[in-house]
Amino acid sequence: QVQLVESGGGLVQAGGSLRLSCVASGRTFSRYSMGWFRQAPGKEREEISCISNSGDRTYYTDSVKGRFTISRDKTKNTVYLQMSNLKSEDTAAYYCKVVPMCTAIQLQRMLRSDSWGRGTQVTVSS
Repeated sequence: QVQLVESGGGLVQAGGSLRLSCVASGRTFSRYSMGWFRQAPGKEREEISCISNSGDRTYYTDSVKGRFTISRDKTKNTVYLQMSNLKSEDTAAYYCKVVPMCTAIQLQRMLRSDSWGRGTQVTVSS
């Protein structure tokens, strides 16, 4: 089973940037598509982005399209989420997760999961 640890969150001003990392344990990391999710205070968790196991396919939800970039480095067993032009509405705890396939439907199905890591908190001040 792949263990995931998110990091890179912090406090940033609106318009600023952050890069989140998700480090995976296990030698099978390269087999999996990976997704990023977030949950703002008082709101339901939502899907943000995913990347295929090969890295050749990505998906972004409309609210982050053009501002966030997902990537992966198989040599480091790491998936990144580069976030730019951050807005106050991006304030949330961010989580990464293995997804069966990088599609919007699969991301939405993963929202039903009860198993989530600790996440990393992103706070954007306006």
